[in-house]
Amino acid sequence: MRILVTGSAGHLGEALVRTLRNTTHDVIGIDMLSSPFTTHVINIANRDQLREIINGVQVVLHTATLHKPHVSTHSRQAFVDTNIMGTLNLLEGAVAGGVEAFIFTSTTSAFGDALTPPANAPAAWITEDVRPVPKNIYGVTKTAAEDLCELFHRTHGLSCLVLRTSRFFPEEDDNAETREAYHDTNAKTNEFLYRRADIEDVVNAHLRAIERAPAIGFARYIISATTPFTLSDLPMLRTNAPAVVKQYFPDYEEEYSLRNWRMFPSVDRVYVNTRARTDLGWNPKYDFRFVLDRLKAGDDPRSSLAQAVGSKGYHRNSETMP
Repeated sequence: MRILVTGSAGHLGEALVRTLRNTTHDVIGIDMLSSPFTTHVINIANRDQLREIINGVQVVLHTATLHKPHVSTHSRQAFVDTNIMGTLNLLEGAVAGGVEAFIFTSTTSAFGDALTPPANAPAAWITEDVRPVPKNIYGVTKTAAEDLCELFHRTHGLSCLVLRTSRFFPEEDDNAETREAYHDTNAKTNEFLYRRADIEDVVNAHLRAIERAPAIGFARYIISATTPFTLSDLPMLRTNAPAVVKQYFPDYEEEYSLRNWRMFPSVDRVYVNTRARTDLGWNPKYDFRFVLDRLKAGDDPRSSLAQAVGSKGYHRNSETMP
């Protein structure tokens, strides 16, 4: 099978190409940046170049995007050009080229303000049924691109699955208060309880989506580590998260104490991956229990794939952004 990966110089794009190169599939990586994982250096806004490359492709894995950190460095038009027009060009090329499955990498950031409940309210229980309330141009363009995928499924019969991925990047937290208050690995380990995934699990979700897309047709899925929490935990998670975590993991405090780590005092949302596990047959390995056990054993909590891809940062110059 010939598979096209967009954004092949980025975190997820590289991880997908690395993984697919170890299979019998023929993988093509495209990006605006040259890299060992990029076959063609092109801009997804270039419709003609895309048409030539998509010809003969069976699957498109569309990861190329302008990210949330670019909101402060790129114009709103740049977001529209890359995230909406680039996706439209790919969808049109996919239909013209007879692509069998189109997998669009979206983000849980698309939920926007729906992720933050009012003061004194329980933590938000985030499933695919929650209506997004985008709070910036990033969220607006990602939800618009999702809608384009749905439109092309409905009008052209293109099998399109949207994967709303939670945090998997290795860079430091974008919140200055979190960076100052918590060791980076401490913060990321905490997040595996409710809003983070390892890139190995994210890649596996994409591979499962390839297999399941023709039968499903169109759907949106949250891709995040499996949370231990239930609906009944939401009120206390907002007011005393450490107490809730201790109920599920009585041993976490000792390990955290040895490292001078702390649990977040409050959790404001919980991502629920039940639909992805059920529909895609996806079995994510990296959850809080798995990561905690690796830490206790003195092992790196990251997958070997996450370690291999490493940290890339985010391109600052819009002229070189994939």
